[in-house]
Amino acid sequence: MRPATIRRARVCRQCLRGYTGRRTAVKGVTDMADRKVALVIGAGDATGGAIARRFAREGFTACVTRRTVEKLEPLVAAIEAEGGVAHGFGSDARREEQVIDLVDGIERDIGPVEVVVFNVGGNVRFPIRETTVRVYTKVWEMCALGGFLIGREAARVMVPRGRGTILFTGATASMRGGSGFSAFAGGKHALRALAQSMARELGPEGIHVAHVVVDGGIDTAFTRDRRGEAYEGLKAQDGILDPEAIAENYWHLHCQPRSAWTHELDLRPWVESW
Repeated sequence: MRPATIRRARVCRQCLRGYTGRRTAVKGVTDMADRKVALVIGAGDATGGAIARRFAREGFTACVTRRTVEKLEPLVAAIEAEGGVAHGFGSDARREEQVIDLVDGIERDIGPVEVVVFNVGGNVRFPIRETTVRVYTKVWEMCALGGFLIGREAARVMVPRGRGTILFTGATASMRGGSGFSAFAGGKHALRALAQSMARELGPEGIHVAHVVVDGGIDTAFTRDRRGEAYEGLKAQDGILDPEAIAENYWHLHCQPRSAWTHELDLRPWVESW
């Protein structure tokens, strides 16, 4: 195998750092096929990054993506500092050829994709009279089309093995359309329907498909800025979703025995009204 180098655009199979084309020995693992991969699409600084770190702590190779690959450097470094293995990819989840190349490259060069997490956002707010076709289409592509593309490619490699986990991150907008959120709600409703359809089709094939409704503010820099003085009080009383706690639930979903699979899980702080 050739050493990998990063490409942002069409071919996204190459890694950001750390991959030399050799098999990696970790915790007694000597064969590449034994090194299972957790692929996180949309590994941001909060939820996506926490999920990648959680699976890496369990011995998974964390493959993480964002459109801007340089933004992944801190996450990859953090996972490696904890003794894990991580690879970053510059990839646009809305581009079919990039998603195909991403999954094919990981399967060929790194290991079998055992877990896929689709965690792309798209939370924008526009009054309906100000929502352009460009905005609506872009949000739909981010929320729904991206989920379809990675879900299809994950199924393609998981079904022949008879196992795998596909997790989709939803939001409050997955359940109801709030005022000003026509684009976001449309995209997230579509993603939820996709997850339901895939679960019914792939469950009998041994693939666990679940949809996670993250219903509340997540502890991010954006939340801190938006909440202002109220932030510290909410955080002190566990009134904001902790990304590490969210990640723990994703890990639990993957670990569930198939005799009792959860399809939809909703997460919210105890003080959140719903």
